[in-house]
Amino acid sequence: MSNVETEITPEQIEGAAALAGRPEPTVPHRELMRASLGEMRRHLIALRTAEEAEGMPPALYFATLPAALPPDGPSASVVFQPYPLPDFGGDVNSLALASVSDLARLLAARKVTSRQLTQMYLARLKEFGPRLFCVINLVPDEVALAQADQADREMAEGNWRGPLHGIPYGAKDLLATRDLPTTFGAKPYENQQLGYDATVLQRLQEAGAVLIAKLSMGELAMDDTWFGGKTRSPWNLEEGSSGSSAGSGSAVAAGLVGFALGTETWGSIISPSVVCGVTGLRPTFGRVSRHGAMALSWSMDKIGPMCRSVEDCAHVFAAIHGPDGLDLSVAEKVPFSWDPASGTTGLRVGIDVTAFAELQTSDAVRALKPAYDEAIRRLETLIGKPLIPVALPPKTPAYEALPMLIIGVEGAASFAGLMASGGLEELAQQEDWNWPNLFRTAATVPATEFLQAQRVRTFLQRAFAEAMRDVDVYVTIPRVGPSLSYTNLTGHPEIVTRCGRTEDGLPISLSFVGDLFREDAILSIANAFEQATGWNREWPTL
Repeated sequence: MSNVETEITPEQIEGAAALAGRPEPTVPHRELMRASLGEMRRHLIALRTAEEAEGMPPALYFATLPAALPPDGPSASVVFQPYPLPDFGGDVNSLALASVSDLARLLAARKVTSRQLTQMYLARLKEFGPRLFCVINLVPDEVALAQADQADREMAEGNWRGPLHGIPYGAKDLLATRDLPTTFGAKPYENQQLGYDATVLQRLQEAGAVLIAKLSMGELAMDDTWFGGKTRSPWNLEEGSSGSSAGSGSAVAAGLVGFALGTETWGSIISPSVVCGVTGLRPTFGRVSRHGAMALSWSMDKIGPMCRSVEDCAHVFAAIHGPDGLDLSVAEKVPFSWDPASGTTGLRVGIDVTAFAELQTSDAVRALKPAYDEAIRRLETLIGKPLIPVALPPKTPAYEALPMLIIGVEGAASFAGLMASGGLEELAQQEDWNWPNLFRTAATVPATEFLQAQRVRTFLQRAFAEAMRDVDVYVTIPRVGPSLSYTNLTGHPEIVTRCGRTEDGLPISLSFVGDLFREDAILSIANAFEQATGWNREWPTL
């Protein structure tokens, strides 16, 4: 019998811990680890023997510290469209689900004030936040209203900072805030005070946006359960919102904030955006500084907006992107400009044939086929030609091993202190697929195997680039097929927007994946689709 087929024993786990100089796992922990270590062993063998690694360097990032960096904020150009002012009949409450773009036009025209919007959203957060379990901490009323009043004064004086000026928003609670706790959604960090603001929050403050809430997240960025409960979808209060940017998706869909920030390592913007029916943008890896954000995976973490329209995502992305000299993964001075009226002319648009083939074969998505067939028909009408077939690299055991191995190892390193202190015991979720067991398991991965995984990742990056050679963007079904895993490993940008409803009235969504640093391409095609279909104008009623 080969080693891969033999059962892992508690004695082996105990011996491995002793050999590594780690505390001996408890009996319950050893039982949990037996199954996950067996799976880990299969992954390690697949990576160790992977032909994809031959001749490949590991996909590791290293940069010397810069000797000096000039002050440099985000530099971007997004055309603000002069659409007619929305008619809201003077009732501020009717604006809860308005887009940022509409709110910005009303604010700029002085038809509504930032104070009025802030009061309205704070009231909704207090009323509906407890039902949705989507808020961890509110900014105190007096602090939020002081920000709003400053925005109103500046606009009254003719100092308009741009479309986010005066817009109340929420942030996923893994982004550092100077005067509020940053909990990571986890009990051990419930009272953590970091004493500074994350770069993205500083940039939104410079854009004039008004932070009003720290929104819920699955603990340590997994799923939708945090120390206060399970975040709910406003479309169905019996169902979770998905995660880990759980509160961001829920609050935006429920009209509790103007927009929100989320983060993604492996689906944490895309998945809750799908479940909650919002528009979520996961930028290219290295586009947005993560300084001040909880680190789960240094090589995969990304920050992006979750909004009620594509145009809103563009405005938020324009404000937060660009280098800050603190997160060295961020590309220097990569331009970003976008016009919502740019349309799709000249775009080479493809279709992920693997994902759409599953509409024929998978019971889980077959019922959604009519909605996706109609979406493809509308897309081809918009661009005036058939979509180009895109064949992503086929799944292999080595590719399938990559995401959780890399995230697990980097996460175990990031939370080594929590592991050593016994703090993992305080986490709410303790099943074999949750972080406590996954971190303990990942801590057994040899450094050589981690480097081997990075070599396979390099091969995947090159294979994926070849698959995208003939397109600027391709359409796919979110969370179906390998696209979500691949693009989080390669760093490609993705945007998700609605394309229909199920028989139960729940949202159905479509994703667009672009080439590296081509956020403009995915924004253009997604915006054209959104404008043509109007699905983002329907929202749940609480």
